[in-house]
Amino acid sequence: MSGLQYCEILKTRINVTNMDDTVRYIRAELDRLRGSYICVSNVHTTVMSYENEQYRNIQNNAAMALPDGAPLSICSRKRGFSQAQRVTGPDLMLELLKAGSGADMPLRHFFYGSAQQTLDAMRQRIENDYPDAVIAGMYSPPFRELSEDEDEKITELINRAEPDILWVGLGAPRQEEFMYRHKGRINAVMIGVGAGFDYLAGNIKRAPKLMQRLSLEWLYRFIQDPVRLWQRYVTTNIKFIIYINQEKKLNRGK
Repeated sequence: MSGLQYCEILKTRINVTNMDDTVRYIRAELDRLRGSYICVSNVHTTVMSYENEQYRNIQNNAAMALPDGAPLSICSRKRGFSQAQRVTGPDLMLELLKAGSGADMPLRHFFYGSAQQTLDAMRQRIENDYPDAVIAGMYSPPFRELSEDEDEKITELINRAEPDILWVGLGAPRQEEFMYRHKGRINAVMIGVGAGFDYLAGNIKRAPKLMQRLSLEWLYRFIQDPVRLWQRYVTTNIKFIIYINQEKKLNRGK
C-alpha cells in the first residue's frame, strides 16, 4: 500500500510502524483494504520467507507485514528507522476489538481457525471484556485440506456475515497461504494472528511485561510448550542470526 514505510529484512518487506499508527491506518483505510491481507511477521516467518521464494511472495504481496517479533523492529531501528516498534498479533486483536467503542461504529469481526472449544472461550472473553465489539461469526475448519466445494461454501459463509476484519488463526504458513488464496474473494481485511486465538481464549499465557520489553516473550512461550517449540525457536533463531550476518557482509561488499 502506498504511503507506508518498510524495512527489507532477509528479502521480506517489514513495515516500519507502531500499534497506534497501525490501528489508525486500518480504521481509516478499511474500505480500501477489503479483499487484501495483513501478515503478522516474526523471526520464524521471516526465515521461512528467506528460504522459500513462494512463501516470500505471499509475505511481500500483503497490504502490511507487521513486526510481531521484537528482533524485526530492533533490526529496523539498527538500519535507521528509529521509530520502528513491535506490533504483536494478540495485542493488535485486542486493540481492534476495543476500536469503535463510544461514538465510532464498532467493527464487525469474524474468527476463522482453531478448535471449537477455543472459539467458544474467545466468544465468552470478548462478550465479557469487549461488549461493544461485534462478533459477525466464528468458524472452526476441519484440520485437513478443504475441497473446492467446501472452500467456496466457507467463503460464502464469511461474506454473508459482512465482517470488517477476518481474523485467521491457522498458524504459519497455513494462515498466510489461506489469505493469499482468498485475496479479492473475501470482502474483509484478513489478518493472520497465529496463536492469537489461544492467547485470547486463555489457552496460552502472555509473558510478563518485563519479559516482553526485554524481547524474551519467545522464551516464556517456549517454557510453556518446549516439546513442540524447541526446534522452531532454537533452530530458527540461530538461522536468523546467521542470515542477518550474511546479509550485513553482502551489503558492506556492495
